[in-house]
Amino acid sequence: MQLHKALKHWGTVDFATSLKAELENLPTGSLPLHLATSQGGIVDDSQISVSILSSTTNDNCIQIRVSVFFTEIIAGCNCSDPPLETSGYALLLVLLDSNSAEASCSVIAE
Repeated sequence: MQLHKALKHWGTVDFATSLKAELENLPTGSLPLHLATSQGGIVDDSQISVSILSSTTNDNCIQIRVSVFFTEIIAGCNCSDPPLETSGYALLLVLLDSNSAEASCSVIAE
C-alpha cells in the first residue's frame, strides 16, 4: 500500500491526522486485522477507528505504532442464530518507506 499523504506530512503537526485518515480510508482487507480476531470471526473493516500511538524514524523507514478498533462478526452456532457482532482491537506496526511512501503493516503483541 502507498501512504503518500502521510509521508508528505511527516515531521509536521498534521502527520497523525493525515495518517489516520489514509488508514481509515484504505480498501477493505488492506490491513491484517483478520490476524487479531479473538473468536475466529470475520472482520468488518468498512468502518474502523485508528489512533496513532507513536512514531520513530530509522534511516529510510518511519515506524508507527497504531491501534485499530474494528467489528468482528461471529457466525451463529446453528442455522437459525443470527451472526453476533463484537468489538475487535489490533495493535499494528506500520513501516513507511520515507522515499517511496510504500507501507507494510503487521500485528504486534502488546
